[in-house]
Amino acid sequence: MRAGHRRSLAGASFFLAIALALWGCAGATNSSSTTSAVAPSIASQPASQTVAAGQAAVFSVTATGTGPFTFQWQENNTNVAGATSSTYTIPATVSGENGTTFRVIVTNSAGSVTSISATLTVNGLVVSAGTDVTTYHNDIARTGQNTTETKLTQANVNSTTFGLLRNLAVDGLVDAEPLYLSQLSVAGAAHNVVFIVTEHDSVYAFDSDTGAQLWKASLLGLGETTSDDRGCGQVTPEIGITSTPVIDRVAGPRGILYAVAMSKNGSTYFQRLHALDVTTGAELKGGPVTIQATYPGTGDNSSGGRVVFDPKQYKERAALLLLNGVIYTSWASHCDFRPYTGWIIGYNETSLAQTSVLNLIPNGSEGSIWQSGGGLAADAQGNIYALVANGTFDTTLDTNGFPNIQDFGNGYVKVSTAGGTLKVVDYFNMMNTVSESGGDTDLGSGGAMVLPDLTYGTANTLNLAVGAGKDGNLYVVNRNSMGKWNANSNNMYQELPGALPNGVYGVPAYFNNTVYYCDVNATLKSFPISNGKLSTTPVQTGASFTYPGVLPSVSANGTSNGIVWAIENTGSAVLHAFAANDLTQELYNSNQASGTRDQFGSGNKFITPMIADGKVFAATTNSVAVFGLLP
Repeated sequence: MRAGHRRSLAGASFFLAIALALWGCAGATNSSSTTSAVAPSIASQPASQTVAAGQAAVFSVTATGTGPFTFQWQENNTNVAGATSSTYTIPATVSGENGTTFRVIVTNSAGSVTSISATLTVNGLVVSAGTDVTTYHNDIARTGQNTTETKLTQANVNSTTFGLLRNLAVDGLVDAEPLYLSQLSVAGAAHNVVFIVTEHDSVYAFDSDTGAQLWKASLLGLGETTSDDRGCGQVTPEIGITSTPVIDRVAGPRGILYAVAMSKNGSTYFQRLHALDVTTGAELKGGPVTIQATYPGTGDNSSGGRVVFDPKQYKERAALLLLNGVIYTSWASHCDFRPYTGWIIGYNETSLAQTSVLNLIPNGSEGSIWQSGGGLAADAQGNIYALVANGTFDTTLDTNGFPNIQDFGNGYVKVSTAGGTLKVVDYFNMMNTVSESGGDTDLGSGGAMVLPDLTYGTANTLNLAVGAGKDGNLYVVNRNSMGKWNANSNNMYQELPGALPNGVYGVPAYFNNTVYYCDVNATLKSFPISNGKLSTTPVQTGASFTYPGVLPSVSANGTSNGIVWAIENTGSAVLHAFAANDLTQELYNSNQASGTRDQFGSGNKFITPMIADGKVFAATTNSVAVFGLLP
């Protein structure tokens, strides 16, 4: 038994040795036929760059390991959409990108590695190959003039060589003027970008040359919808983004678009200020911020001696103003539905913190800032100008000639921003201001415009501004002494009684010592300035324009080739172009071409054309048409 047992163990050992040998051979064969993937490593790191503003910056990386690799570039540690190759290019840098860092994550099947961060240094001012339109009517004075237009001339703007290029469809009513940035770097490529906002609370960025949508952002909060029209037909059927935004091209890492959006959740309404990256639409600066305010007073919707801002009672109708680092909002009512008063509220553009609040009718009622979409105007000294609609005006004046309890209804106000505080420092009201307000023939249907400083003869420089509303008169005020109120006379610099007999529901424009205005169901008029005064006999177009008239804009190359552009609010909108030096010469309108070649959509009220880099942008009820020289 013991001898047999030893033989069995020996046999088992033999077969075990054979099995182990065979397993070893198989393992060796498998190891030699398969190579494990090698995780990536960085052979050449991205290098820091120093460039002049407007120049390109190129970052690149070289990786080793087992391919294929994927790449994701990051700007300030945040992914850059579409930046997924071994090289990342910024075609045209801006000064706001100074100090920005860039790195790349390289990935393969075995792992990933992150490069070191390279820093971009940008020297000098922004250099743009074209024209930027970053605010309503081109500048904070609200002149509506673009004097850098070299492509469109009085000779080539005609139905043979000029017309509709494309129509950019959007998801709602377009009540704001489009804005424009030339040669903006988006996802590594340079684009001429037009920005469009809608009453559906959407913001779009399109390539104006191709019509391609670059990005779209919704400004609705989670679970929210746009506001209903609050029972008022002024903006219907929904209220989202009504006012023209403002852009600071050098703010943030790549430029910021600021917009106010209205929304609701059930019966709760919101007004919010948003700060969007112009290249992606992403929210910046911790935004959005909810707009809330109180102000000392006992007027409409006051409590405990303070007037309270109620978001459901207001819409942001007038365009936003960016002045010395502050975004100024101003507020209009829904029709004349009380309670409401006149608010201007400022926000720091960097932090979005509220900086200042002013109520123009703190102890009364009404008095909104409407201006048919025209923006708050400003002068070089940092003063804001606005036309106030209706509202309480205190005819009892203090010793300085101001309303004794600070109610400035139906007035032309000058608001100082000195020291970060908003304060009315001058104003003008008509002698019959109370009766005009009561009869709804107020100034607030028009927009304020600051004129360039004027000199003539041996007189001192004139600092003037113009305004007109529903009463048919054109008012020119001296910004240094606006005239205040007197029960027996109007004491402003110049009054042109009945110059705009049907009343103004819009804004003027300025070019080459001339002011352009249009009243309701009437002609577009030009008022030349001579010896410091507006002419009382304007030149007029042959055509008249239905309600609300037209809101003109001007393109020119310096002082030459001036063209006045206007959009007619009819069933089918019509774009018009007139010679700025002679409005009797109509150069073009979009009904002149045969068939329907240049027809571009349904008309919309209070729309002003925007002109940049050889193109004219005209908003409709659901699109923005792009006109230019035909291919």
